[in-house]
Amino acid sequence: MKVIIFGSTGTIGTHLVKQALDAGHTVTAFVRDPARLQIKHPNLAVAQGDVMNITSVVKAMQGHDAVLCALGAGRKGNVRSEGTRHVIQAMEQTGVRRLVCETSLGVGDSRGNLNFFWKYIMFGMLLREAYADHGKQEDYIKRSNLDWIIVRPAAFTDGAHTGVYHHGFSSTAKNVTLKISRADVADFMLKQLTDNRYLRKTPGLSY
Repeated sequence: MKVIIFGSTGTIGTHLVKQALDAGHTVTAFVRDPARLQIKHPNLAVAQGDVMNITSVVKAMQGHDAVLCALGAGRKGNVRSEGTRHVIQAMEQTGVRRLVCETSLGVGDSRGNLNFFWKYIMFGMLLREAYADHGKQEDYIKRSNLDWIIVRPAAFTDGAHTGVYHHGFSSTAKNVTLKISRADVADFMLKQLTDNRYLRKTPGLSY
């Protein structure tokens, strides 16, 4: 497939780019600063632009089969939701249908998966803006007519790419660790490009 990746220089996006290339996809990395992308490959193209600028997103979007979105902004809000809104608009304008977007476990009806620490300390205080931004991001996606899958990973680790993890568990599941490696988040997101099991659903992801 010909895939465009938003957030491609981030901690999830870097794994997405590498694994997508290893899987044989043709990849476009959408970046603000091409110097931050340390990957070189004959099947990798770089599109310079700002996700907050709809014109640059539409220009880069044309001719792709699917979109992987892993936008981040640390503790800050706005970039995830508004950037994703621009991605959706660009997809609708150019006829690209498949969107696989990473948000966070704990958003929406998955709040029941969280423990006290994540509910009230991390998302209740330290990451409140980012958490609210993910909520808006999901709302934009769910209101679209795209073939979307929202992936909700637990807390990131720098662990290995194992391909072995829980996914799609219930919002009351207590048998998950609330941790997942960035490499395995990328692994699961890439699988959603061709798997319809979670079409227009919000699978959680954790060990």
